[in-house]
Amino acid sequence: MSAAHAPAGERVLLDADALQRTLHRIAHEIIESNERLDEIALIGIHTRGVFIAQRLRRLIEDFARTKVALGAVDITFYRDDVQVRGREAPLHPQPLVRSTRIDFPLEGKTCVLVDDVLYTGRTIRAAIEALFDYGRPARVQLAVICDRGHRELPIRPDYVGKNLPTARSERIQVQLIEVDEVDQVLLIPAPEEESQ
Repeated sequence: MSAAHAPAGERVLLDADALQRTLHRIAHEIIESNERLDEIALIGIHTRGVFIAQRLRRLIEDFARTKVALGAVDITFYRDDVQVRGREAPLHPQPLVRSTRIDFPLEGKTCVLVDDVLYTGRTIRAAIEALFDYGRPARVQLAVICDRGHRELPIRPDYVGKNLPTARSERIQVQLIEVDEVDQVLLIPAPEEESQ
């Protein structure tokens, strides 16, 4: 896929083939870093992290011929930028709440949190907090497609597809067939008024 497939001003950083190769590499790294794959649980963070976790699970099972547990976590009520007010209308639009699905015990598991983009680290902090409400895993690892820097919390991925340094005003958008009808990673520049 070429830059012609990106809307004006946006740049394709990874096309479908590159994204697939990235997922293959992350799956192999997870296999190589964990002796007991039967103790692995992939936990996708809604929304795109869930689909990435599903893809990684299929790849790990294909490569290692071992089943791994799969779950999904919603971090809405663990975010530090969402405020729920009693009986009053919210001040800002509220995020959509999705279901958390962890239907296996976490004790003794190595939980690999899976997300699309790592930025400030606040989403991952919220996901860890949500995860520990369901149990106490032996270890928590982090797999992301893109690390764009600008961390506000001391969080580092164990498995990263691509390090993509960005300006704070830019955005990285991972698009997946399951949600966006295309597989690609885009760099979205700052709006014109901000970049001048």
